[in-house]
Amino acid sequence: MSSRVLAVVLDCADVERMTEFWRAALGSAAIWRWTDARGKQYVEFGLGAEQGDSVLLLQPVADLKRAKNRMHLDLAPRDVDQATEVARLVDLGATVLADDTDQPWVVLADPEGNEFCLLPPRNP
Repeated sequence: MSSRVLAVVLDCADVERMTEFWRAALGSAAIWRWTDARGKQYVEFGLGAEQGDSVLLLQPVADLKRAKNRMHLDLAPRDVDQATEVARLVDLGATVLADDTDQPWVVLADPEGNEFCLLPPRNP
């Protein structure tokens, strides 16, 4: 027996703003919205091509991010080079935190400061 990743959960102060950023960043047209019994609204983005794959879940929280993430997403561009994708993500609202030429990745933060990395394109 084993477990599978059901969702990667991202706490958000402004779920709508983060929905727009992550929808554009991931190129995801499929968004699932649902409300829990307390009236909190959640947003999910599929992370795979098949129904039942893991999702990125945007979860509303009252408190702001205060420290470095202990877990983060690694992204790779699908059809452009890394520099072009960094520029696109910055235009969407990301911030470049580190671009060390000794490393193959660029560290960015989404509009609420959650770190993620952009690696060079990968062959499927």
